[in-house]
Amino acid sequence: MILSTTIAILVAGAVYLVLQRSMVRVIFGMSLMSHAANLLLLAGGVGAWRGEAFVGMRDVDQAADPLPQAFVLTAIVIAMATTTILLATAALGADDDTEDEGGHEGPGIDDGTPDVHETADPFSTLGRDSQRAREVKASEKQARRARKGSTASRAQKKAGA
Repeated sequence: MILSTTIAILVAGAVYLVLQRSMVRVIFGMSLMSHAANLLLLAGGVGAWRGEAFVGMRDVDQAADPLPQAFVLTAIVIAMATTTILLATAALGADDDTEDEGGHEGPGIDDGTPDVHETADPFSTLGRDSQRAREVKASEKQARRARKGSTASRAQKKAGA
């Protein structure tokens, strides 16, 4: 009962951490999930307590099955490799879904239009292009008005000439 409760708590904590936006929390969540899987493998492999797996100390019938222990050892190695890859990815990315506090100095022309990073809703889960859709629609509308205005002025010039 204690072992199953421990597994449930580890899985619940792992799911909570994996659903967070921070990369470090996701890594900790994956680590907790691997610990829960290891305990689940051990709990599933032990029907009743039996002796140690050393054949020379007891009869073969009374010795414990070493297969779950081998599975857990393999799972520990795989979890360590996965954690190492995730940590390396997090270190290389160094982007934890947060914006820099300093000004954004990127390549481009300063045409007086607001930067996407300044106008985007920081709490939106949509991508940057979706957040900028209102600005694009407004600029398209302004361009249509300008085209209509230039067409109307050409028509007035032709009529006046």
